Amino acid sequence: MPTTTSNAEMDVLRAEISSCRICRDRPVGVRLAHEPRPVAVLSAAARILIAGQAPGLRVYETGLAFNDASGDRLRQWLGVDRDQFYDPANFAIVPMGFCFPGYDAHGSDLPPRKECAPAWRRPAIASMPQIRLTLAVGGYAQAWHLSLKAGTPMTQTVRDWRLHLENGILPLPHPSWRNTGWIGKNPWFEAELLPELRRLVLQWIS
Repeated sequence: MPTTTSNAEMDVLRAEISSCRICRDRPVGVRLAHEPRPVAVLSAAARILIAGQAPGLRVYETGLAFNDASGDRLRQWLGVDRDQFYDPANFAIVPMGFCFPGYDAHGSDLPPRKECAPAWRRPAIASMPQIRLTLAVGGYAQAWHLSLKAGTPMTQTVRDWRLHLENGILPLPHPSWRNTGWIGKNPWFEAELLPELRRLVLQWIS
């Protein structure tokens, strides 16, 4: 049987994550340009873990995970409303990077910070042994959770979702508007994967 994490232990881990400043004080590469504001939801009850990429600017400003247009699309994929989504009894949320990484020269979000996953990912996931389904949202989460070779195409990973689901991991594209074209070119995603995703969500949420 998995070892249960006590509420006190999880509270300590939450506090440590919330106060993390390694991307400012001990950065890997370029120092984070703004003050850190880690966003993650650890839960001792949730059976579903959403492993995303990194918070966007609106999430950074509000401190609420997926509080943006991408979150709206993700909730539609899941078949849940905001109250269900933000109930920690239903979903834990642990992105690959906890802080908004900033923008590149073209105005696109930078990749997740390199400091977060080595420092926090294993203890955060180990604190939630009750998780039964991990939604690996986007290429960074898929690479980490599925131990993919560098350069593995996201389309291939998501198309093989039945194989990965055998290990309790369901890969999803990032719900950004930038992937609207990808969804149109891959009709099996909405016709086959999303119905199974919604069935599993109904199975595991309270």
